[in-house]
Amino acid sequence: MATTRTASTVWKGALVGGEGLVSLESSGVGAYPVSWPARAEAANGVTSPEELIAAAHASCYCMALSHGLTEAGTPPQSLAARAEVTFQPGTGITGITLSVEGDVPNLSAEAFTAAAEDAKRNCPVSQALAGVPITLAASLLV
Repeated sequence: MATTRTASTVWKGALVGGEGLVSLESSGVGAYPVSWPARAEAANGVTSPEELIAAAHASCYCMALSHGLTEAGTPPQSLAARAEVTFQPGTGITGITLSVEGDVPNLSAEAFTAAAEDAKRNCPVSQALAGVPITLAASLLV
């Protein structure tokens, strides 16, 4: 069954001096301020489209890796993923770096790295962002 999730933004003012409010409508978990300075300079307690993309990517990636490991008979005890989305004003999003640490009993570091790379290729958010270079660093906790 397909699902649709909804978020919206209300923006007031010009790009540089304006500000917006991003609402996560489907879940109702909150509304968050967004601004150009938070996007192109320092966050200062305000989010950006790139931070929201990073959150989506890290969570989707963990789900994809967990699924792949479980299907292979080696379910993880835990996974911790981080996504860093780089934004260059005037150019756009120039790259994404994923990193993941996993606690997966009875799995070699090589098998974990292979599963991590497979999850990077098959994560729906990775696929949606395929126009951007995505790199991965994977480490297995021992």
